[in-house]
Amino acid sequence: MKPMNTSFASIFRAGLMGLLLGTLSFVAAAVEVRFTRVADNVYAYVGDTEGRTYENEGLNANLGLVVTPAGAVLIDSGPTRQVAQKIEAAVRAVTSQPIRWVINTGGQDHRWLGNGYFKEKGAEIIAHQNAEADMKARAGEHVEGLSRVLKERFEGTVPVLPTRWLTEPDTRLDLGGTVIELKHRGGGHTPGDTLVWLPQTRVLFSGDVVYVDRILGLHPVSRTKTWLQSFAVIEELKPAVIVPGHGRVTDLATAQKDTRDLLLALRAHMKKAVDEGVDISAAVKSFDGKPFLYLKHAEVWLPQLTNQTYLEMERE
Repeated sequence: MKPMNTSFASIFRAGLMGLLLGTLSFVAAAVEVRFTRVADNVYAYVGDTEGRTYENEGLNANLGLVVTPAGAVLIDSGPTRQVAQKIEAAVRAVTSQPIRWVINTGGQDHRWLGNGYFKEKGAEIIAHQNAEADMKARAGEHVEGLSRVLKERFEGTVPVLPTRWLTEPDTRLDLGGTVIELKHRGGGHTPGDTLVWLPQTRVLFSGDVVYVDRILGLHPVSRTKTWLQSFAVIEELKPAVIVPGHGRVTDLATAQKDTRDLLLALRAHMKKAVDEGVDISAAVKSFDGKPFLYLKHAEVWLPQLTNQTYLEMERE
């Protein structure tokens, strides 16, 4: 056999090295969970603002952590068992306190599919009763979608429902002298959407009631009317800090601009269209989405948002 041409051999080796490095970087690509302090004993993890991907392991949402003298409180448990393990490790980097409670702020997959891991560790899983039917109805859909995207990274994940269901619009909890108020007004993005208010530090974990930086999502289970009722509670509380469901830690003015104003615009336009007998196609095309194009994914999501809002206004 003739020896390989030197120049070709060099190209071959360079190409092989690039392929190996590319493969290694792909294998290594994974979500890193790290909590950042937002107030005394209050921490947030800010997730990816893209969709669910293999690289972000389905954790494209924000999480919360509250540390008390009597234990830690985790706000949302992540989309998989493997991510839940990473969340626990991130908690351990902040505190040695055991995770006593896990609060699910809604029925979306990244809010509760990590429940099983924390339940096994002895945590009480808390959510509002209005989330139960939604969790049960869409669990199979969540599992199918995530397992297809995450492949082996979804292995071991089994949907586990909360162990404590709240029934009141307002529930006051106390752990080690830290007051946690849970506020539910019929949901919004999902039926179980619940606000987590920390009056002593004036920090609010909004769950999916607030989106900033990226456009909000509407699904068949979403209701813009109750979403705005939930948002009105935030305006009454006037939090110093808002940890949104998606996007950077923010303030009330930004939350109003990125979430409330879009919901109001959608409802106003579609109510007028329904009242005047304009068909859905024309109503969707005539909605002026330009003021919201600065939000990530706006051009992709706006047709769905307008469509869903029209159908909701018809039912109302």
